[in-house]
Amino acid sequence: MEGADMEWAKEVKGNIYDMVVEGFQLLSRWTARIWEQCAWKFSRPCKDPVGTESHETASSFSDYEKVVRYNYSAEERKAMVELVSYIKGIGSLMQKADTLVADALWETIHSEVQDFVQNTLATMLRTTFRKKKDLSRILSDMRTLSADWMANTSKPESEMQGHQGGEESRVNFFYPRPVAPTAAQVHCLHFLIYEVVSGGNMRKPGGLFGNTGSDIPVNDLKQLETFFYKLGFFLHILDYTATVANLTDVGFLWFREFYLESSRVIQFPIECSLPWMLVDHVIESQNAGLLESVLMPFDIYNDAAQQALVVLKQRFLYDEIEAEVDNCFDIFVSKLCETVFTYYKSWAASELLDPSFLFALDIGEKFSVQPMRFTAILKMTRVKLLGRTINLRNLISERINKLCRENIEFLFDRFESQDICAIVELEKLIEVLQLAHELLGKDLTLDSFSLMLNEMQENVSLVSYSSRLASQIWAEMQNDFLPNFVLCNTTQRFVRSSKMSPVSVQKPSVPYAKPNFYCGTQELNSAYQSFARLHSAFFGMPHMYSIVRLLGSRSLPWLIRALLDHVSIKITALEAMITGLQEALPKSVGLLPFDGGVAGCMRIVQELLNCWQSKAELKTEALRGIKEIGSVLYWMSLLDIVLREVDTSQFLQTAPWLGLIPGADGQVVQFQDGEKSPIVTLFKSLAAATVSNPSFSNPSSFRVLSRQAEAADLLYKSNINAGSVLEYALAFTSAALDKYCSKWSVIPKTGFVDITTSKDFYRIYSGLQIEYLEEAVRAQPNNHGMLGDSIAWGGCTIIYLLGQQLHFELFDFSHQILNVAEVEVASITSTHRNPQFVQSFEGLVEAMKKARRLNNHVFSMLKARCPLEDKQACAIKQSGAPMHRIKFENTVSAFETLPQKGA
Repeated sequence: MEGADMEWAKEVKGNIYDMVVEGFQLLSRWTARIWEQCAWKFSRPCKDPVGTESHETASSFSDYEKVVRYNYSAEERKAMVELVSYIKGIGSLMQKADTLVADALWETIHSEVQDFVQNTLATMLRTTFRKKKDLSRILSDMRTLSADWMANTSKPESEMQGHQGGEESRVNFFYPRPVAPTAAQVHCLHFLIYEVVSGGNMRKPGGLFGNTGSDIPVNDLKQLETFFYKLGFFLHILDYTATVANLTDVGFLWFREFYLESSRVIQFPIECSLPWMLVDHVIESQNAGLLESVLMPFDIYNDAAQQALVVLKQRFLYDEIEAEVDNCFDIFVSKLCETVFTYYKSWAASELLDPSFLFALDIGEKFSVQPMRFTAILKMTRVKLLGRTINLRNLISERINKLCRENIEFLFDRFESQDICAIVELEKLIEVLQLAHELLGKDLTLDSFSLMLNEMQENVSLVSYSSRLASQIWAEMQNDFLPNFVLCNTTQRFVRSSKMSPVSVQKPSVPYAKPNFYCGTQELNSAYQSFARLHSAFFGMPHMYSIVRLLGSRSLPWLIRALLDHVSIKITALEAMITGLQEALPKSVGLLPFDGGVAGCMRIVQELLNCWQSKAELKTEALRGIKEIGSVLYWMSLLDIVLREVDTSQFLQTAPWLGLIPGADGQVVQFQDGEKSPIVTLFKSLAAATVSNPSFSNPSSFRVLSRQAEAADLLYKSNINAGSVLEYALAFTSAALDKYCSKWSVIPKTGFVDITTSKDFYRIYSGLQIEYLEEAVRAQPNNHGMLGDSIAWGGCTIIYLLGQQLHFELFDFSHQILNVAEVEVASITSTHRNPQFVQSFEGLVEAMKKARRLNNHVFSMLKARCPLEDKQACAIKQSGAPMHRIKFENTVSAFETLPQKGA
């Protein structure tokens, strides 16, 4: 190495030495400040502690609580956490750099020592101490003791004497070597310098290096003083690891044996432990700047345990520390997981809020979540604690998995304590939890969310098609929804009836949970509760979408079958009721005459139906049964709409891969007949390319992909022509009605339509309808929705499937009265007579018109979705004979053309 390079290397290594010394000084000052603050707090205990419990008084606090637990403010705890983090952070960096800086430190120390003993002392021996034999001997001993002559590169003394400058300018040059002096050499140099300066006088006036009464020149005294103090640092630099450990030792913050003795207790509560106070403060304050330092206070336990075992050699102290650490770390992991879970739930809930809603609010910023730096903590896999290495990431993952399962369990418990309208809220909360799980999954290894959801729904088995949620929905529909909700056909919504006597339903109380089991924060919880309240008073399309998304294709068929079985049970129960009403009817029920007008027709109908006065309970039960059947069928129609939309969106995604295109008549056709679909062709060509190309290492995997593509092609093509849920429900209902067709739809013996003696179902329903309308108008003149519109859906569906639609439209009491009312109103208008005698029936006539429009709407939908081809008596010829096997033309969907008033 040339001279310039050597000087540069010497300068760099000198800077490293200075930096290490500065680091030691910095650590020493920080640790000393913690000592000073701790001593100050111990000498000035808190005079008026404020306890967390209301029954605690000032006299109930121990001395240790007064000097520690209640003696540190929030700002002081924050400052101590930061200072401990600085100490431990810098100390850890310096420990890691030990092997990197060791050679540089040793070379610098070697250079300093050799420069002093070979050059500075040589100059002193030739000048100042030349005639002082005793001091010269001491200096010579120092050179003999410490000089490294092997590294000396100076020329022989005989060659140097003739050079200019004389003896005083002669300098010894030596190569730097990473050979530091031993501790014994340093101590000897210290002692010999002391002997030279003090001359054996232990009480030298002016101090050790004072020039009072000293024969040593000031310049030489300064050089000796400088080197003397440098020697003091050398010992710490040489024992680098021990020095760093000593300077970063803050274990004294835990020890409290004096107060244990004075308080006469075995141990203080964990809340009194200063290290745990600091950890708890970081978690509770949720200061983003302190979160990454949350583990630093645990190093206090490490230092205290090291001191207990190595310095104090007291095993019982270590046992106490270990027990406290175990307890603290468990609480810490639990609290940290709660905080992390709450933050990510709040983040997910904030992300899922409608942006237009936030934009419209002036206080939208309160729904935003401040970023927190949890990523570094969630990735920690090696946390050193009392000699053990803890995988914090695994512990947090286990706790988060448990919290997710508990959260799902709580959401299901909450839904089970509410009615079916809460399904929208359930879906929204599960969506928030799923997004939080997805965000956490970027930093943690978590179980699959679908797996956890299936576990909590008890739907893990391959042969289990039901689920906890499906069973609860079915129980809600059976016990509460079908008996207590009424349909509004215009809005396509079910609402809870306030006029019927509700069927009592026993439900568990709403479980209590912390805010993080909802949406995280109180503000976000209130926002989502406001959204849930919008859907809590009715059941409609949003709820149906939620049911389809939550149940999926696995549990939904089970629910459909359960509802259809309920329809079959209700039809069976109706059989006895209808039979009882049929037996009570008069033997002859003719057409209503036009002569008596509306009032006369109503009197005739009331006389005909007086036979049902003793069957009031039977009528009520029959109406409720028909209403529940109609509610189920309309529920199926809503489900059919949702499933068709889902199937359409799925078809749009899969059609290009299956090679399907729309045909000329609007039907779906294959792009090229006889050709394989694009997905199969693509993977087969890829598999063939891998076989022909030897560079592919694993061609068998591409053959597996090719076979899977063929399976996917068959699977998705088979789902294209999926049937309609509503049509299936109507077919199922028709099959259930076939058992009672001989009782409810008797074939006339004469072959002609029976007008007066018929007691078929349409006649029974006609009487039930007009009595129900009359009672509804009498009870609520402005509202005829006691049973809602689902009774029309149930009654008209049964009539239609029995092939009695035209019979009903001809012989229905309401239809006949409406015909009479139209003629009567026309005659009144033409003669300008006072219409007071029809005003008493105006409300009833209006209710009949609404019922007729609703019935026509239901029949229109049934004709469109379930055209009858094999039912007898579907139409009637002019001669009165039934016309068999008539085929109705398909009409536009009834949901697109709702009947209008006056139609």
